Amino acid sequence: MTQGYLAGEYGLRNKREIWRIQLTLSKIRRAARELLKLDDKDPKRLFEGNALIRRLVRIGVLDDTRMRLDYVLALKTEDFLERRLQTQVFKLGLAKSVHHARVLIRQRHIRVGKQIVNVPSFVVRLDSQKHIDYALNSPYGGGRAGRVKRKRAKAAAGGDGGDDAEEDDE
Repeated sequence: MTQGYLAGEYGLRNKREIWRIQLTLSKIRRAARELLKLDDKDPKRLFEGNALIRRLVRIGVLDDTRMRLDYVLALKTEDFLERRLQTQVFKLGLAKSVHHARVLIRQRHIRVGKQIVNVPSFVVRLDSQKHIDYALNSPYGGGRAGRVKRKRAKAAAGGDGGDDAEEDDE
């Protein structure tokens, strides 16, 4: 797919984010190609190949049914883009769009586990995926209400004190 399409589909800021993922992917594929050149029983291929596959399975790029080096070569940029926190927040329904997800993350409304994460390109591991939620101190997560909501609640409770001072001057 074209880079412009990917940038729009996944709510990326610029093409540099795509290039960064493509560089990571090319390094992984190059390592897999080097290992595939070796003999099947070579200890280096067995050890490093299993480590590479295990790392990719842990971040959720490969699934358990495709745990072979041949499948590593078939990985696409989209596989890595799917694992970004920005995409995961949108897919979990915490945001209305991928662009909204990016804003929520940058404004520190999203946490992974107990840690607030404000980096949209954070790669979510499989075991961390179920712990993505709103931050505890965020208005979305039941924390203190936002500025406008507090102002409206104050007005509904009996008006604000600023109007009374003007009437006294007259």
